[in-house]
Amino acid sequence: MEIDILSLFPAYFRGPFDVSMVQRARDAGILDIRLTDIRDFAENKHNRVDDRPFGGGPGMLLAPGPVARAIRSAKKGDRSRVIYLTPQGTPLTAAKCQELARMEHLILLCGHYEGVDERVLESEVDEEISIGDYVLTNGCVAAIVLVDAVIRFIPGVLGHPDAAKEDSFQNGIFDGPHYTRPETFEGKRVPQVLLDGNHEEIRKWRLSRAIEKTIRVRPDLVGAGSQKYSKENSREPLTVDC
Repeated sequence: MEIDILSLFPAYFRGPFDVSMVQRARDAGILDIRLTDIRDFAENKHNRVDDRPFGGGPGMLLAPGPVARAIRSAKKGDRSRVIYLTPQGTPLTAAKCQELARMEHLILLCGHYEGVDERVLESEVDEEISIGDYVLTNGCVAAIVLVDAVIRFIPGVLGHPDAAKEDSFQNGIFDGPHYTRPETFEGKRVPQVLLDGNHEEIRKWRLSRAIEKTIRVRPDLVGAGSQKYSKENSREPLTVDC
């Protein structure tokens, strides 16, 4: 996958993209990330890319010219999907990440100041995405989150091909609890069901605990998600007392 990130702070990304899974994916040739400074597309001697909004109001806006030129410089025809990171976008979900992971080329436009001139969003942006109901100082953090979440679904990025499929939200609910050695830690033992070797009982136990936590922490996810998970992973319907 190719990813172009357009922002005012290209240096913002060098730490997060130079370590861990992202760096390994880049080294393996699975992922190509390019960073572009929107200021490079300014047409004034001070490289100014922002201005006051018409109609008044606080803050500044990214001007349409530099942003449009930056996007067009990165586009590769129909292969490219342009995404604007903004609190006003549709929520980033696991399903959306899987969809984006199938794309050949993503162009991520980071929001700055009070946002971007609406005319550029209308003419150049395919989709607006939000990573949550809050406002950041800039869209760089949101771009990092999106990249990290999306590449997990690209074959070859994770160590095990099924790892991403078993994470939280993949079946509409949280993941179940996990334990490793030692069997007893500070007086707390690993649940016996995990030590008995009965894989069917282990699967049912993990599913039950996953649904219980989802009900407790995110009841809004439970309805369809728990029914889907139970239908696909249980031979008989699973009931949870809560």
